[in-house]
Amino acid sequence: MHFIKRFICFTFLTCLLFPLSIKAQKVGLVLSGGAASGAAHIGVLKALEENEIPIDYITGTSMGAMIGSLYAMGFSPEKIEELVKSESFQNWSQGIIDTKYAYYFKRDDNNASWITLKLSIDSAFVSTLPTNVISPFAMDWGSMEIASSPIAAANYNFDSLFVPFRCVASDIELKKSVIFNKGDLAQAVRASMSYPFYIKPIYVDGKLLFDGGLYNNFPSDVMLNDFYPDFMIGSNVSGNNPPPSEDNVLSQIKSMLQSKSNYDVLCEAGVIIEPETDVRLFDFKNIQPVIDSGYVAALRSMDFIKQHVQARVTKNELNKKRLSFKEKQPKVVFDKIYIDGLNEKQKSYALKILRHKNNIIDFEELKNGYFRLAADNKIKYIYPQAKYNHETGLFDLYLRVKKERNVVADFGGNFSNRPISMGYIGLQYNYLGKFATSVMANAYFGKLYTSVQLKTRFDFPFKTPLYIEPLFTWNKWDYFKSSNTFFEDVKPAYLIQSEEYGQLNMGFPTGKKGRIVTGGAFGRTTDKYYQTQFFTQQDTADRTDFDVATGQIYYEINSLNRKMYANAGEFLKIKAQYINGMETNTPGSTSVIDTLPIYKQHHEWFTLKITGERYFNRRGSFKIGVFGEGAYSTQTLFNNYTSSVLAVNAFQPTPDSRTVFKENYRAHKYLAGGLKFIVNIRKNIEMRFEGYIFQPYEKMMKNANNKVDYSLPFAFQYYIATAAAVWNTPVGPISLSANYYNEVKDPVTILFHFGYILFNKRTLE
Repeated sequence: MHFIKRFICFTFLTCLLFPLSIKAQKVGLVLSGGAASGAAHIGVLKALEENEIPIDYITGTSMGAMIGSLYAMGFSPEKIEELVKSESFQNWSQGIIDTKYAYYFKRDDNNASWITLKLSIDSAFVSTLPTNVISPFAMDWGSMEIASSPIAAANYNFDSLFVPFRCVASDIELKKSVIFNKGDLAQAVRASMSYPFYIKPIYVDGKLLFDGGLYNNFPSDVMLNDFYPDFMIGSNVSGNNPPPSEDNVLSQIKSMLQSKSNYDVLCEAGVIIEPETDVRLFDFKNIQPVIDSGYVAALRSMDFIKQHVQARVTKNELNKKRLSFKEKQPKVVFDKIYIDGLNEKQKSYALKILRHKNNIIDFEELKNGYFRLAADNKIKYIYPQAKYNHETGLFDLYLRVKKERNVVADFGGNFSNRPISMGYIGLQYNYLGKFATSVMANAYFGKLYTSVQLKTRFDFPFKTPLYIEPLFTWNKWDYFKSSNTFFEDVKPAYLIQSEEYGQLNMGFPTGKKGRIVTGGAFGRTTDKYYQTQFFTQQDTADRTDFDVATGQIYYEINSLNRKMYANAGEFLKIKAQYINGMETNTPGSTSVIDTLPIYKQHHEWFTLKITGERYFNRRGSFKIGVFGEGAYSTQTLFNNYTSSVLAVNAFQPTPDSRTVFKENYRAHKYLAGGLKFIVNIRKNIEMRFEGYIFQPYEKMMKNANNKVDYSLPFAFQYYIATAAAVWNTPVGPISLSANYYNEVKDPVTILFHFGYILFNKRTLE
């Protein structure tokens, strides 16, 4: 076989030496893999088209397969460049679902988890480890969206595309390359791009396929065997790995997985273009220099190419050919949906979420349904395929759906320089039938915060979806034990807050980003505190119990990109709450209030609270965030100053402010807001500078009897400022911040933490 290839190449070379046969007829373009570096292939295509060099065949691997397939479908180099630089492509490369399609209604409440393990009851632990870093949902749908119409026009034959095309993937079971020349083009390219441990591999015809670069990262042999071009142009942005190092595990894994590739054109009737790229493996954010490097490298070889390729194709000729191919492409309108991987009850659930009843449906409607289903935590994976039905003239959608594992375990928490560290454990059991059920339990444990929550959620896929959520929560905050700083031992007033409550919620979606939740709760809050900073072990604390019943309704929008330290998206919550309860106050030994041993008082009030947050992109790596909050309450005063302050709304816009008790930032009625200035230093590393003003309508002031006096309206203002360096790691944020609070004894705090400072919700939040 090797001799035959050499003989063919020799024949091609001999023909080039004869003047009467010097005119090359067919040109093949080979594009290597190389992740983000593969964007240089776009520059190569631009240079070839500008110099009217024909491209009659294309083969590619991985990123080369993606770029090559786009050209083979009739995309011009300029259109390919536009796509790769688009926000949609950036989202695909990072596994991010566009906020336009993110479905907040299905999102769980934020918690402090770092890692999630998903298990079947009978599965081994090793089978639960994740096989991919990024979510493939956006990439898979985007690939199908682009390729479904062109490949239908080619009748699923890669030779009938705008340019005949081949790509390769890797079968790691048989340890050989798989060459695609027909079938689903999006599926073939997706298989060729399934980089191990980064992008999830996919099944094709019963075989689990990975990135083509494992065994053939430069498919010049495929070009030679399938197309026999007169001249071969190779664009290579990769190379074989160096020998493995005894101290480098990654190099050892690469050597075990990846075979050496031949980066030659296999004969002298060709040229290799090698752009000089300097970009991280999957960094597509600043891709223009990479594209330009391909363009410049191609121009360096252009004289040689023109000497050996006499044929020319003008831009007008290409545009006419592209238009002719585009006119053959059917419009993507869907008729039927076929689901594989679920039982009949589960299929019924999925179809209701897709909102499809075998009626003709356009692409955009079904796209919304796909991402609604992808957002469901009972669904692990969906792979979509669009197949053209020649009888109906419409497309059918085939979804290969994999149900999420039954048991989900979360682990996380927060480690800090102050005694606010805490651990987090969550456990969830999922059931999927005609409706979906989740049974959840979580626990936080630390000096500052301890909590246990039990919750069940029933999701009903009605025409207007809804969920019903009964839950029980026990929370405890100990501001005395958590008050010590890294540098000094400061002991403010002893203060412990705890609560236990049962609640029943019902939620409805409002569009893709919002939901309305209504419900009620019964519970008890208990505050234990001293009313002076000078107390001994023999003293007893004051205690205030509040037996409460509440009714609430809130509207919430959330498209923030992170649980903490968001820098994109928006958040809005408008909440109205009715509270009715009985206060029971038991004075301690430090109480100065002359009253009966036990004081009881009925309270009833209404609260309205609005919180909003939004981020705006500015020049380059600079972003601005806006935060605002307002509260209005008809709440009556409790028996003493401390219990009154503890029962009102608190302004806590920063992670540090959630860990300390600051009485100046609490009021029945207030307006507050601030700005956030964010500068990206490197990917996922940023500096944040935030400033806020808190304006109470009337400040609550302690009088000589430990009761409350109100100040004049708007007489006091308070400020919060923070400067923080944040590294958003894959498991959680690492942050070092300096925080300032005006008009307090120690106005500056230093906070270092790794993890999430998040809590279960309070009953009077």
